[in-house]
Amino acid sequence: MLKELHIQNYAIIDELVIRFDGSLNIITGETGAGKSILMGALSLILGDRADINVVLNKEKKCFVEGLFQTNNKSSVVRFLTENDLEVSDELLIRREISVTGKSRAFVNDTPVTLNQLQQLSQQLVDLHRQFDTLSLGETGFQLSVIDAMAGNDSALIKYRKAFRNWQELQKQLTILIDRKNQENREFDYHQFLFNELDEAALKSNELEDIDAELKLLSNAEGIKAALANVFEQLKGQEVPVLQVIRQLIHQLQQYSQQHTKVAEIRDRMQAAYVELNDIAGEASALGDQIGHDTGRIEQLNERLNTGYKLLKKHNVQTTQQLLQIMEDLSGKLEAVEQLDETIARLEKETAAASKIVLELSQMLSAARKKQLAPFEKQVNILLARVGMPNARLKVQIEDAVPGINGADAIDFLFDANKSNQYAPIRKVASGGELSRLMLCIKSLVAGKMDLPTLIFDEIDSGISGEASRQVGLIMKELAAARQVICITHQPQIAGKADLHLFVYKEARGKSISTNIRVLDQEERIVAIAQMLSGEKPTPAALENAREMVMN
Repeated sequence: MLKELHIQNYAIIDELVIRFDGSLNIITGETGAGKSILMGALSLILGDRADINVVLNKEKKCFVEGLFQTNNKSSVVRFLTENDLEVSDELLIRREISVTGKSRAFVNDTPVTLNQLQQLSQQLVDLHRQFDTLSLGETGFQLSVIDAMAGNDSALIKYRKAFRNWQELQKQLTILIDRKNQENREFDYHQFLFNELDEAALKSNELEDIDAELKLLSNAEGIKAALANVFEQLKGQEVPVLQVIRQLIHQLQQYSQQHTKVAEIRDRMQAAYVELNDIAGEASALGDQIGHDTGRIEQLNERLNTGYKLLKKHNVQTTQQLLQIMEDLSGKLEAVEQLDETIARLEKETAAASKIVLELSQMLSAARKKQLAPFEKQVNILLARVGMPNARLKVQIEDAVPGINGADAIDFLFDANKSNQYAPIRKVASGGELSRLMLCIKSLVAGKMDLPTLIFDEIDSGISGEASRQVGLIMKELAAARQVICITHQPQIAGKADLHLFVYKEARGKSISTNIRVLDQEERIVAIAQMLSGEKPTPAALENAREMVMN
């Protein structure tokens, strides 16, 4: 509910504070008094774009403040929580336009974006202007009306959850199929590379070991000769080195007891003899093992050749790197196989989710279709009440591709003259017809849709008499459960007010400004009488006005 509206330095309003009632608030005043300016100012805090031209005094900023009581409405609390704004039963929404034209918005003194302001205002106010009826022709609004009448809230929540799950599965499946198509294009090449490495059957460090063995074989003759020379010098000559050492040990042996140092030298020479004798044996044995094997060299060169080609092809340096590449390729090939399994599983899940969506959408459709005839009947009765006895509303519903609101395409069709020539309402209904039709529909669904404060800006154009009285009655009925604010020129509607606000112009020095005041009962009678018969109301008009107010 809008408790208070504070406007400063806007258009021809210097400063204005308006306090509203929680039920039916009627705003009247002469044409040009500034009623539309009030709606313009209110639109600012509802998220309309700012215009520097509305700033009255260009030397100071313009601001509009609205104080709302939320009654902890769940959608408002959810919005505040999701946007990290203070949750409060009262919200002060403020919009400023600086002297440079820059606009800022605040909720309880916290800056917010224009988009946030628009989202929040939709939960607080439903502003309906004379020709502001586009939503009436939109499928989304029409579906929400029928769903409200059918009580589809819980069914819609369940359906939307299933629909989003289905969408997410479809998205995952599409991503995986695209990935599979991409990997399939690379699969054959990866398989070829893997097979090539697999056929080579390299072992860890094999190429490095082959290289070392080839170096050995290539120098076999030189190594063999060197080893033979070692043996020859140590044991093979006429007087071999080992024999000489043995004789020297024997000579020292006879003096080892006479001098300890001689014994030490003898022992060291004995150790050297043992070591050199062992070396001679190993050199001989190793020399016998080494030989120049041409076949082996050719075999190793061929193997090394294969390995070097693979190293060059994959731009790596070691056998281990080639084996790692082979392991990576194996992983990629295995992943493609696993991808097929994942896709098959997701296809089953998606099909199951699609079936659930279809079943829930059919339940929604059935509930909607059940409401069409009663809804059409109630709207048409109300249309007769508001001065359109020949007008008829018909709801057309057809199957559609499943969407967030179900699998129905809905359209409100309209016939203004009992011609049985129905056409989409957005194409054939006039502005006045749309306004009254919107009033009838909102009066039916207001409670079920939890509509916020309803504001009607001169939607009574083109009606009078009994039709105006019925519009007033419908607004009165609406105001029994929620706040309604209505700008009107119709005395029959003004007579139903719980709070009557009168807009007028007044001279202040050399300037004219808009002001507003609350009318008491006698002032209301005079104002309504003037609406009936002019500036100087007749006694009959005054009596008529009194009857409207008292009743």
